[in-house]
Amino acid sequence: MSTQAKLRVILQDHEIRKLDLPHGIPNTVDELESIVREKFGLEGNFTLHYKDADFGEEYFSLTSTNDIKDKDTIKVVHIVEPPTVTLTFTDGDSSFESASVASLPNSETSIHPASSSCSSGSQDTLILSSPEYVTHRTQRWPTTFPVPNFAYDTELVLASGNEDFKRDGIQLNFVTVLSDILEKLAESIFLYVAYPTSAQLNDVAEALIQKHPCLKEPGSHNGCYAWQQRLKYKMASYRSKLRGLGCPELDVNSLRKKRAHEKAPAKNIKKPKRAEVNYLPPHPQGETEGTLEHVRLELLDEVKKRNNCQVISEKMAKTFSIRRQEVVNQAPPISDLRDRWPALFDATQINEEFRRVTTVVLETTFMAKLDQYTLKIMALVSSRGGAAKMKIQHIKNMLLEEQTVERRREAAIRCLIVYMREQEEDLFKEQLDGDEVMKIVVSRGASEPANATVVIEGAEVLDGLTVPRACALLMGLIYALNLSYPKELKCTFEVFQKIFLELDALRASPKVMSLKGKLLH
Repeated sequence: MSTQAKLRVILQDHEIRKLDLPHGIPNTVDELESIVREKFGLEGNFTLHYKDADFGEEYFSLTSTNDIKDKDTIKVVHIVEPPTVTLTFTDGDSSFESASVASLPNSETSIHPASSSCSSGSQDTLILSSPEYVTHRTQRWPTTFPVPNFAYDTELVLASGNEDFKRDGIQLNFVTVLSDILEKLAESIFLYVAYPTSAQLNDVAEALIQKHPCLKEPGSHNGCYAWQQRLKYKMASYRSKLRGLGCPELDVNSLRKKRAHEKAPAKNIKKPKRAEVNYLPPHPQGETEGTLEHVRLELLDEVKKRNNCQVISEKMAKTFSIRRQEVVNQAPPISDLRDRWPALFDATQINEEFRRVTTVVLETTFMAKLDQYTLKIMALVSSRGGAAKMKIQHIKNMLLEEQTVERRREAAIRCLIVYMREQEEDLFKEQLDGDEVMKIVVSRGASEPANATVVIEGAEVLDGLTVPRACALLMGLIYALNLSYPKELKCTFEVFQKIFLELDALRASPKVMSLKGKLLH
């Protein structure tokens, strides 16, 4: 194995790299894993999978390097270790003393005084929620849908059908196993979304016929259109069944829960509209609305204590379900939410709430994509003329005053707004005037960096931020509080969501899709 070789390495669904092996493929899997770890800076435990041609290019665990050759594809599969939790019993009460931690950027001070316990400069770590609190979804819709295993007898029928199809091209008569196939697929779909889109149902149907080609339909334009329609009606039936069992994500849309003037099946449907993974999660096992309300009251005392981020994070994770029900079902004003959930208006907790709702890391993802596209965004707007040209020149002059990373990011965001033919003034203000629905107030000193304040419904909810970070945290608040995008800035916020945060990126408007194509070109 001394001949030079190259491998295609899938690190994540959206990150594929090339691995050069000048001395050829190593003799052992351990050696190859060490090379991959060192080359791509991977941390934690992982295994390598390879595509097996004998089984339709399905991935299998790599146990010998003899199974791969030059220009083959391998996939890095991370092994997720469960967090370590220690229970200490005192006076009949149990408390969590330690849990896994994840680093987050230092949090600026929230304008709400009660939030300072998690915003201290010394508190730059966040405690993840304990496993018993996690009753909601933990991952987004996959790039390739994993078709589940069906009942044993169904698998036997499909295996026989696949052999017949491979040998003679005979389609399987699947009437006897149709019910089991649809039921298992509906259960698997619900693990990701309750209301799948047509594109998502098409992903499932395509994955199904790829794994079981005997189910392919010869009269369909893509071989699976009828399966897509079957799944559509099956999901409606499955939702009805779960609604009857009290699933909160579905029960909220039952007629008995609607107000008198909204008692129509298709009116005011509450469901994810911006790729929320956990829109209305159920309560943690063993918890009720009453017990969670008691935890909320405890939180009001905890936020008043200094250096108390760990306890606050645990209680915020535990009360996630009751908080979402309040935000979605009641839509209270911001002033009421600040009184009832002061910790939610802390930068650290905004990041965590966004992660709970979408499974995406807010600030890291937003800033990484903004930095990636900054130069291209500014290049695109440079060719504009007329009034846009004057605005761009003003932004360039602002950039010349201070050549810093934060100023370049701010300039890119302002250029983006101009490129989308929207107004900077609709997002940024130099001073607060009146009851602003949603604004970022930017003040600049003679020799000090810009200070940004996030204002929602006339209330200053976050202060002491840079302009780019204020934009990221505003997106976090929109998701955490279930707010709508400002109509006059809908294209800009759609870019924030679908390009910078990569949420529901395949269903963008033509304007945003056009921009995405130019940025990726």
